[in-house]
Amino acid sequence: MNPFIEQRTQQLFDRKLITENQFTQVKAYRKLGIFSLHAELKLFLYLSVLSFTTGIGILIYQNIDSIGHLAILAVLLVVTAVCYYISFKNSNRFSSAQTSFENPIYDYIILAAVLLNCIFIGYLQFQYTAFGTHYGLATLIPTAVGLFCAYYFDNKGILSIAITGLAAYVGLSVSPQSLLQNEFYDTNTLSYSAIGLGIALIAWAIYSKHIALKKHFAIIYLTFGLHLIAISCINNLFQPYWFVFALILAATLFYFYRASYQYQALSLLIFTVIYGYIGANIFLFKIVEFVRIEDFLIPFFFMVPFYFVGSIILFIKLIKQFNKQKVQ
Repeated sequence: MNPFIEQRTQQLFDRKLITENQFTQVKAYRKLGIFSLHAELKLFLYLSVLSFTTGIGILIYQNIDSIGHLAILAVLLVVTAVCYYISFKNSNRFSSAQTSFENPIYDYIILAAVLLNCIFIGYLQFQYTAFGTHYGLATLIPTAVGLFCAYYFDNKGILSIAITGLAAYVGLSVSPQSLLQNEFYDTNTLSYSAIGLGIALIAWAIYSKHIALKKHFAIIYLTFGLHLIAISCINNLFQPYWFVFALILAATLFYFYRASYQYQALSLLIFTVIYGYIGANIFLFKIVEFVRIEDFLIPFFFMVPFYFVGSIILFIKLIKQFNKQKVQ
C-alpha cells in the first residue's frame, strides 16, 4: 500500500470515522493492487469525440467543392439531430441537483452533438450569412444551446464550451499565438469586458450555490472568472494606471484564496498562487525602477537565488497545508 494512503486510512480509523472491520477490509483491498481504467477510458472517449468532430471539419475543408454546401449542411444537421435524439431519449430529465446518464457514453454523445451544432451554425453563417451582419448571433445561439444542454444533461465539458462561447461573444479570444504575441487584450475595452465577465461568472456561481442550482458547476465558473480577471489585470500592470488593476488583482486573489478552501479546490489555490506570484514580481520590478539598482547590484544578485528557493518552499508549504486541512 502507498505510505501516504496507508497513513490517511489509519487517520480515518483513529478518528473513528470507519470501523475496525472496514479498516481491515480497506487494507486487504489495497493489497490486491487492483487499479481502475475508468479515467483512461473516459479520456479515450473524449479524444474520440474530438477526433470525430475534427475529422468532419477536415473532410468539409478538403471536399467542399465536390460535395456541395447544401449536402454538407444536410449531413451535419442529420448527425447532430441523431445525437440530440439519443441523448434526450436516455436522459434522466432535468434536476437542480447533480445527475448523470446511466451509461457514461451518452455524455460524449451529447458533447459531440453540441460541437457539431457549433460547426453547423458557424458554417451556415460563413457560407450563407444566415444571420446577416449580426455575426454575434452565430456565437450567441450555440452558446445558448450549450448552456441549456450543460444544465439539462449535467455536463461540465459542455458548460466550459458555452462559457468560452460567451467570452467570444463579448469579444474575447484566447489562442496560444495571441498569448505569445501579447495580443490577449488589444484594447482597454476588452480588458474591462474580461473583468466584467469574470465578476459576472463569480456572482452567478455564488447565486447558483445559494439557490442550490447545479452547485457543483460553481468550480467551473470560478475557474473561468479567476483566469479572466487575473490575466486581464496582470496584462494591465504595465499601463500607466496599473495601480487600479493591482488593487483589483489583490482583491480577486484574496477572494480565490479563501474560495479554494471553501470549495476544497486545489486547482484554484495553485492558479491563485501562480497569478499572485507573477503580480508580486511585477510589483517588485516596478519598485526597482524607482531605486538606483547600480548601488544594490551585488546584494540583488546575491538574494535572487534565495528568493526563488524561498518561493518554492513557501509554495510547497501552502500545498501541504491545504491537503492537511482537506483531510481534516
